[in-house]
Amino acid sequence: MIMTSHWIFDFLVDRGFSDSWAETINMLILLLIVLIVLFVFDYFLRKVIVGIFNRLSLLSKSKFDDLLVKNKVPRNIAHIIPVVVAYKAIPEIFRDFPNAEIFFSKTIEVFGIVLFLWVVRSLLNTFKDFLKSLASLRDKPIDSYIQVFMIFAWSIGLFYAFSIISGIELWKFLTALGTASAVIILVFKDTILGFVASIQVSINDMVRIGDWITFEKYGADGDVIEITLATVKVQNFDKTITTIPTYALISDSFKNWRGMDDSGGRRIKRALIIKQESIKFLTKESVEALKKIELIRNYLETRGKAINTFNSENEIDKSLLINGKNLTNVGVFRKYIDTYINAHSGINKDMTIMVRHLEPTPQGLPIEVYAFSSDKRWANYEYIMADIFDHLLAAIPYFELEGFELPSSANFKK
Repeated sequence: MIMTSHWIFDFLVDRGFSDSWAETINMLILLLIVLIVLFVFDYFLRKVIVGIFNRLSLLSKSKFDDLLVKNKVPRNIAHIIPVVVAYKAIPEIFRDFPNAEIFFSKTIEVFGIVLFLWVVRSLLNTFKDFLKSLASLRDKPIDSYIQVFMIFAWSIGLFYAFSIISGIELWKFLTALGTASAVIILVFKDTILGFVASIQVSINDMVRIGDWITFEKYGADGDVIEITLATVKVQNFDKTITTIPTYALISDSFKNWRGMDDSGGRRIKRALIIKQESIKFLTKESVEALKKIELIRNYLETRGKAINTFNSENEIDKSLLINGKNLTNVGVFRKYIDTYINAHSGINKDMTIMVRHLEPTPQGLPIEVYAFSSDKRWANYEYIMADIFDHLLAAIPYFELEGFELPSSANFKK
């Protein structure tokens, strides 16, 4: 290159060009030659390196090399050698223009830093995609950690670039930057909070990708589809997307339904409200009529014998039903519900099954069904619950009970 630059300069001077014009034309010709050489060199080098990686990816059974190609790691690496050659050629091209040499040298250095960051970003994206393909890490917030590394890499790269442009040594630049640490903390407050939160979320296993969470403060109710350094994306059941700050997961309260998914069933907790004025003791005739209901026939016979024995032994005056022991229509109905729930095919029999009274309200007496469906899928769960309560609502009149509902306009007309 030195001999070429002297030859061109000498040739131009011999042809009568002034030294200044000869130097300018010499610089432009050298610059054009270098640009053409670098362009051709970069093109062929990129083809060779990318081709080698493509062949290796086809021969290898691992997905990692496929992801390297997908994230353009070979392509970015191929650019490094032409940049180094260009940096080495700058002093010779601009040997007669020291200011331009300094400017272009710094430009190439800064571009080299950016190129290095591109390579780092491609590698980190490759690691992210590879780790997400592993079953044990698929639900971990990998994006958060990749973003932390990228922020750290970009910060160091920007500091170094500013140091090159300003001419200040890196350590002096960082020392001066330390005085502005309060401003930096304020600017990057959300990033710092998100970083700390993502670590706590991961360590404490609070949220995983794929978890169903309910976050009332942000109107989120759906599956977590992405966890990043700053935000958590939740796809609600109406297919809308809610974005939640990552640090909100540790500063506010939310509900994670993973425990239900991991368990053997999904909870059913719903009550029927019975009008209290319809509750009464059962007469012998009423008991005999209810014995036609197969699910409680054995219960009525066994329980009836025990009650009659108790009342006889204690000489209870049964001219009034309130005396002694008696069956009530609501008690028998509660037993019917319990028997029906235990016999239902959609209920997990290994988990809690309970039929209970809740505290009476101005509307009536709530009888709550507390059980777990064996099928946790939303549509099937709703079907099982509806099937149970369809039957129970229709069964209420058989026990001479009434369900409560607010009067309609038709009731007032009557």
